[in-house]
Amino acid sequence: MTSSMKMETAGAVSKTHNDMSSDTTTILDNSNSSELDPILGQEVAIGSIDAELRKLWAVDKARTNACLINFAFYSEQKGSLTLNSRIVSELTRDHACRALLIEMDRSASQPSLRAWVTAHCHLSQGKKSVCCEQIAFALTGVSRGRLRNTVFAHLSSDLPLILWWQGELSPIFEERLYSVIDRFVFDSSSWSNPQASFTIIDQAVHGSKRPLVIQDLAWTRTYQYRLALASLFDDPLAQQNLSHISQIEITHHPLHRNSALQLLSWLATQAVWRQGLELQLTVSHNHAQRESYHFEHKTGESIQATLISDEQAAPIAQLSITGGPMSLVVNREPSSAHIHMRLSVGDHITETLAPAGCDDCAMLIGDQLARGGK
Repeated sequence: MTSSMKMETAGAVSKTHNDMSSDTTTILDNSNSSELDPILGQEVAIGSIDAELRKLWAVDKARTNACLINFAFYSEQKGSLTLNSRIVSELTRDHACRALLIEMDRSASQPSLRAWVTAHCHLSQGKKSVCCEQIAFALTGVSRGRLRNTVFAHLSSDLPLILWWQGELSPIFEERLYSVIDRFVFDSSSWSNPQASFTIIDQAVHGSKRPLVIQDLAWTRTYQYRLALASLFDDPLAQQNLSHISQIEITHHPLHRNSALQLLSWLATQAVWRQGLELQLTVSHNHAQRESYHFEHKTGESIQATLISDEQAAPIAQLSITGGPMSLVVNREPSSAHIHMRLSVGDHITETLAPAGCDDCAMLIGDQLARGGK
């Protein structure tokens, strides 16, 4: 994702929460009002948001307002504004943005809307503070038009919009919302009915009048495993035995079954096994903590794949592939920062370590932003 960068000189800081002598985060606020939240900042009237933001940058020229993207966080969980403000504080160390935090209570009978403004600042090369604006919105009721007409009216113009949807997909996700989004981020691991939610997202992708990039964090979690597997198959002996693969096992944590399914789907697609086969998200071959899927090589030879659920395991704990004389294993111990790769073909054995990547959603997003969205 490419974009221009917006820069402005910053204003007075009436209150800081950290020592600015080191590379730490500060939160700008306007202490002239009593309606001050220590995390979310200054509560303001909706019509005064832009004016209050300008006040943050009115005096102190040692601070710079930086913005490469609009980054919106949407959640229907109570207390999410505070949690997401802390996430923004960390993400803005490396990724300049205007952050819009949205907490929605759809069960409330009466519609309401409150807003807070603040900024997160980080010391740049020990000389100048680079700051990113944050606007937090608390909405109640079911008036869907408020997201686009009121909340998204405060986007930084001409910059792309990333929306991180947290939790189950709800009726709020509709054309009026996704038509303004450039990248839609979610974690299907938390969904109770992923098949229905993916159907809605697929309709959005094909129905949107503008390109909509999809990022499932359940898929992002498999990134290092995909890299590891690809590197092992760079070995000529592994390539020679690709057509002899007969068994696959993937061990995963119960909360990350979707990641295991997506990893298996990717492997089947890359190896061109049984064209047209779809992995159902409802299990048809299930026994205890094991579920089985069957594939075929182009030659018709059978491949059995088994997903094993283990509550003590890492999100993706182990991928093992066997066939003919070849044994290939990629595994990770719980909480380990590395994955171990081992390839054995007869007397030929190779072993190596690679980074395991992150499990936390915010860190996964940060890593992907650092890779330019790849």
